Amino acid sequence: MTSDFFAHPLTLIVAVGFATLLPFAFMTLTAFVKISTVLQIVRGAIGAQSVPTNTVIMALAGALTLLAMAPVGSRIAERAGPLLEPSHVEDSAAWIGDMLVATREPLRAFLKANASAHERERFFQIARAARPEPERAAVGRDDLVILVPSFVVSELIGAFALGFAIYLPFLVIDLVVSNVLLALGMQMMSPTQVSLPFKLLLFVAIDGWGLLAQTLVTGYRVG
Repeated sequence: MTSDFFAHPLTLIVAVGFATLLPFAFMTLTAFVKISTVLQIVRGAIGAQSVPTNTVIMALAGALTLLAMAPVGSRIAERAGPLLEPSHVEDSAAWIGDMLVATREPLRAFLKANASAHERERFFQIARAARPEPERAAVGRDDLVILVPSFVVSELIGAFALGFAIYLPFLVIDLVVSNVLLALGMQMMSPTQVSLPFKLLLFVAIDGWGLLAQTLVTGYRVG
């Protein structure tokens, strides 16, 4: 099957094109947007700007994204699996169209299920306003050009809302430590440096990484 697949130049070209677009699609069409943003906010809230490193943050975000997107991936695999048979690969043009549909529809359902209705309506109106009057009727509310920005903006809003909730207890620790140092006459000592161990202790004591990962992964609907 592999030799038959690569025997068609057009199919091979499209496959290579898809491979180059995968990183962009992974960062925009999946849970990676919210997960990576929240993890970086958490690092900033703790105050350890270089711990964990960006590499570790991105690796954890990628792993959690794969876990969150596993049901969508299973749906795509079920639809795309039969198309990899040699009999389907022979007709390159039809195969490309079928693969696009097999991949698009599960992603469309996921994006629609996790994009807020308010953002979908906002970008629907933007898309209509950007087109000439005769073409506005052709704009659908479930078009990917509407669902993708709606999903990304919804994810960023959710990430910032969760980040705000995460920041509050660490901000309280900073305020308490700052007031204690001021009362002791130790104004020259950095409150951030003193509060960092307490923030680390709090985050570990409440199983912060585990709870955060659970919240992020289980907050998605397949559609």
